[in-house]
Amino acid sequence: MEIVTKRFILRDFIKEDEPAFFTYHADPRYAEFCAPEEVALSHTRELLYLFGQWATEHPRRNYQLAIIDPRNSQELIGCCGLRRESHISDKAELGIELAPQFWGRYAYAIEVGKALVDFGFRDLGLKEIRGISISANLRVVRLAQRYGFIRISTLPSPDWMCARGWNQTEWQLTRESWENFSAS
Repeated sequence: MEIVTKRFILRDFIKEDEPAFFTYHADPRYAEFCAPEEVALSHTRELLYLFGQWATEHPRRNYQLAIIDPRNSQELIGCCGLRRESHISDKAELGIELAPQFWGRYAYAIEVGKALVDFGFRDLGLKEIRGISISANLRVVRLAQRYGFIRISTLPSPDWMCARGWNQTEWQLTRESWENFSAS
């Protein structure tokens, strides 16, 4: 599986991606928006195992892809995905994470997000894409709004988020609104 953008290759994870994935998941900047158990090495290993399982699904319902710069294929920029596991087949959840050293750099998330949304609506035939963000992560809020996602609900938040005064927001983008947004 491979999606090519102007600057990146979005592809299934390979064994060589593991050290970089572990490194950025252990970065304190990355951990800021995660539950403590989500930054544990065991959790990171489980994620990579799950991504590998998804890559072999038939039919494939979930895509979690490594973001690679083709000029340096050893450097993992982050990962991104569309997951339909808990959704009916015409809906998916979008997720993008960049390694902290790439935050705020040259619209990386914008380019990756556009590629995933295009892939979801064009190739997967999705009618709706949703995403969940943490209120304190303003970069994600701006990204969602940039692509025409609308805020549809505030979700119950885990204790660790509530203790910081944060909550979770659910976002929605329909195929129709994306087509209207892309045409403008």
